[in-house]
Amino acid sequence: MSSTEGFSDFFYSAPDGLKLHARVYGEANSGHWPVVCLPGLTRNARDFHELALHLSARAAVPRKVVAFDYRGRGQSAYDADIGRYNVGVEAGDILAGLVALGMEAAAFIGTSRGGLIIHVLGMMQPATLKAIVFNDIGPVIEPAGLAHIQSYLERAPKPKTFTEALDAQRSVHGQDFSALIDTDWARMVRALNRETDQGLVPDFDPKLVETVAGLDLTQPLPALWQQFDALGAIPLLTIRGANSRLLSTDTLRQMREHHSVMETITVEGQGHAPFLDTGSLPDDIAAFLDRAERQNSLK
Repeated sequence: MSSTEGFSDFFYSAPDGLKLHARVYGEANSGHWPVVCLPGLTRNARDFHELALHLSARAAVPRKVVAFDYRGRGQSAYDADIGRYNVGVEAGDILAGLVALGMEAAAFIGTSRGGLIIHVLGMMQPATLKAIVFNDIGPVIEPAGLAHIQSYLERAPKPKTFTEALDAQRSVHGQDFSALIDTDWARMVRALNRETDQGLVPDFDPKLVETVAGLDLTQPLPALWQQFDALGAIPLLTIRGANSRLLSTDTLRQMREHHSVMETITVEGQGHAPFLDTGSLPDDIAAFLDRAERQNSLK
């Protein structure tokens, strides 16, 4: 355990042998549901650092928190076959990580792609899911939102310094994230990039861009209502950025109709996907997990 960072690094083997990585916070915490954090498409475990510190050390009920790097992201190995960069394989990787960690079940927090993986886990191994937090994701993905991601990844600038990277992120995302302050943007840049001899580089396999570039957004994207309905008995909180282009207000309304006890939070001044370490979100998420666990104990 790193005394300054608050977590330990955990490495394990995927079902196909690839070496994968996760961060583990609050390893000594027991007696309450642990929490698993799953990041977005090109993101990594660092996205959850502040939230994980809150849930593992600052919240009224401290929990063990595990934040995963998918294959091809962060400290996990890159895959020579980009066809294995898909939510089905990644869901299997997460299950393998839980087995390696000796965790049978947990509350799950999924940002964007992480939420899609949770949909798959609900079909593969539903008993693993004790509670769910979706961060700006649901069973319907708006093509306009995916097109925005596709366009950004294909045309992403290649800054070499921290200042250049900060300016680039603000230039692309500033309109959707008017609520962010300087320290928020700085955390975003540090989470997304890593330092090399050649300067800053995005901390993911560049071939991931090919998996998004190949999507035909002129055709309707498949909805995941069947998978979402399979989560109906699991406590659920859905967080939506008020400026989100990926999760629409209409989809959020339909989600409430399908999942009658789903809780929701709309984050003003943020888009896709809200920063979970901003404002009251850390406390809101901790309180939701506490309520869900208490209600489960009364069953």
